[in-house]
Amino acid sequence: MNNSIVAIVGRPNVGKSTFFNRLIKRRDAIVDSVSGVTRDRHYGKSEWNGKEFSVIDTGGYVIGSDDIFEDEIRKQVQLAIEEADIIVFVVDVEQGITPMDDEVAKILRQVNKPKFIAVNKVDNAMRDADAVEFYNLGLGDYYTISSINGSGTGELLDAIAEKIPEPSDDNKNEDELPRFAVVGRPNAGKSSFINALIGEERNIVTNIAGTTRDSIDTKYNRFGFDFNLVDTAGIRKKSKVKEDLEFYSVMRAVRAIEHCDVAILVIDATRGFEGQDEKIFWLAEKNRKGIIILVNKWDLIEKETNTIRDFERRIKEITAPFTDVPIIFISALTKQRIFKAIETAVEVHQNRTRKIQTSKLNETMLEIIENYPPPATKGKYIKIKYCMQLPTHTPQFAFFANLPQYIKDPYKRFIENKLREHYNFSGVPIGIYFRQK
Repeated sequence: MNNSIVAIVGRPNVGKSTFFNRLIKRRDAIVDSVSGVTRDRHYGKSEWNGKEFSVIDTGGYVIGSDDIFEDEIRKQVQLAIEEADIIVFVVDVEQGITPMDDEVAKILRQVNKPKFIAVNKVDNAMRDADAVEFYNLGLGDYYTISSINGSGTGELLDAIAEKIPEPSDDNKNEDELPRFAVVGRPNAGKSSFINALIGEERNIVTNIAGTTRDSIDTKYNRFGFDFNLVDTAGIRKKSKVKEDLEFYSVMRAVRAIEHCDVAILVIDATRGFEGQDEKIFWLAEKNRKGIIILVNKWDLIEKETNTIRDFERRIKEITAPFTDVPIIFISALTKQRIFKAIETAVEVHQNRTRKIQTSKLNETMLEIIENYPPPATKGKYIKIKYCMQLPTHTPQFAFFANLPQYIKDPYKRFIENKLREHYNFSGVPIGIYFRQK
């Protein structure tokens, strides 16, 4: 599960965002085709030569505008160095080397990670000659690109892809144990939940948002289950933070979610399911991770007859169409239902690895499809003849049809709901594809 993170750094207005968009757009069209996905402008997935990686545009996290303070950029570069595996430093051929570029280069020269200089806005031979000056940054070779029309990006991506480790098939031995990442907004009670599980004050919990900065892995057996627990820094709202903590925690959470099997999303019952919780939810969904939602601090809520039911309904309205997600009401303080939380995470992990026999799948699904075929379009009847589960790490299904292009989203959701009714995929995003027979 070696998903590398590529960070793009550089001064404002050198074309970082255009370059970033170029890297992720081919792929994102697929990743984001889920209705209701909140697109975060500065984070995306990309794929090149069979290698998949995440791209982070650090420019998105800078406070201020064009007259950006130098220490702001310095801070950004520092963060990229700590958190990313590969760094792309974008410079502008029209402006040549600026004092700020020198500063960035000085920091990067001391770093022992793959780094690439992308000289942007090179769209003719004359500018190609101008680019030579960037050798003076002392970072070795550079790549000339034009992020507007895309020239040169291929060569740069080839070089980046070479530095990304081969996707490992032996996931079994490196990740024997399921990895559960505890994620959520600051102060939702993530550390208290982990301490309640582990039974020791390993993370000092104070009531200041943002006290847990790092993500910490704990290998761990509890209640007869073996698993790795990944504790992450909180993801926080952009407006509230006036310093780099924001960028830090977003990056940390991105990384934790990408490297986990099940995301345990802890929310604060007294605040409800907020925009930031939703963002984390869709980030986990987009990465096809198992998800469970823990509503913490339930001991503080005044109970009425339908409290739980109403709370669940509100959450499901927000996460629709993906509503088949376990929601558990806990109190890290009184340890109420924390065992149930872990038990459920283990179940979701099993659901995520569930394989269904092709013959059984066809038996069940073809009968349903026969009774409820896709609606005819333009007088053409759509016939689905065969289906199978794809050999992917997470549950994905292909249905073979004579006219797959005419099958619309509502029918796709119908099929997904039927799969969920018959097989337990609770907490797991499912991929469904209609293909030409």
